[in-house]
Amino acid sequence: MRAEVTRPPWVALGCPGPSIRRSKGISRTGVHLSETVIRTEGLTKVYPGDIRAVNGLDLDVKQGEIFGLLGPNGAGKTTTAGMLTTRVVPTSGRAWVGGVEVSEHPALVKQVIGVVPQSNTLDRSLDVRENLYFHGRFFGMGAKESRREADRLLEVFRLTERATAPVLALSGGMAQRLMVARAIMHRPSILFLDEPTAGLDPQSRLALWEILGDLHRDGQTILLTTHYMEEADQLCARIAIIDHGELLALDTPEALKKSVGADTVVTVSAQGDLEALSEVLRTKVPGASTARCVDNAVVLEVSGVGGVLPIVIATADAAGFTVTDLSIAEPTLETVFINLTGKDLRD
Repeated sequence: MRAEVTRPPWVALGCPGPSIRRSKGISRTGVHLSETVIRTEGLTKVYPGDIRAVNGLDLDVKQGEIFGLLGPNGAGKTTTAGMLTTRVVPTSGRAWVGGVEVSEHPALVKQVIGVVPQSNTLDRSLDVRENLYFHGRFFGMGAKESRREADRLLEVFRLTERATAPVLALSGGMAQRLMVARAIMHRPSILFLDEPTAGLDPQSRLALWEILGDLHRDGQTILLTTHYMEEADQLCARIAIIDHGELLALDTPEALKKSVGADTVVTVSAQGDLEALSEVLRTKVPGASTARCVDNAVVLEVSGVGGVLPIVIATADAAGFTVTDLSIAEPTLETVFINLTGKDLRD
């Protein structure tokens, strides 16, 4: 016998649920796609011991976009998401989600958001379908509507064949898809995902990317945190790069990569003093703008020069260095992060 479903306070008070109206240029909440639906002003979180996890963060997220918080582990991404989803109380600053100030009306914020945390929070006492069904019931959906929506999402997320399976029997990729399905079961206006593909194999990661793309095309506003630059580049309309709780840059992936100011990035591994090699390459290679030592290699940025690899090898050899490995690529978000911080995103 199932325990009685306890509804959130805003349902008991008769607050309206999120609209599901869908038409061109209009979101689930009925606001135009250019409207800001998440905004922060000076958002700050300081933990005991004067640990400043987030420091004066100013953000705005537009209705209908996928917005990424990109940074290494410990950058403050999860804390930021926690403050926006009512789980973490800010030390100072303000945040609005769906037009509601988070600190003043957390229950109303919960009405319009769906959250996929880093850890698996599926109910192990329920099967796959029941995890969706009871989530819908908790958020005030009727029994028939909840069953209908659960079955629809099982099909959308390719989980129909596992509907009656215990959640412990799911693979990592299936469990993550179920977490996302559960988060949108009550039709939230804004979806938060904290490192949604961490630990997934490449195939499962691509499958989840496809699902998130479909949700975006259907008008869903998504804020995701990630330390995978490819994920941010592939999915996000705009990206905020953060490190040590500070906002370093905010723009489209294309604009961020153009800000590097180079069209070629050469990574050079060699024997000897890499600091000395970086200075040689920066001053001797035509078109070189910057050279940095990153992760036991020299990262050289070059513009307007074709056939640069032989030039790099010859320049290093003339200075007495033996090149052991060499690669060339266009600027990436990793390059942007290195330029902003002087370190690798994976450090």
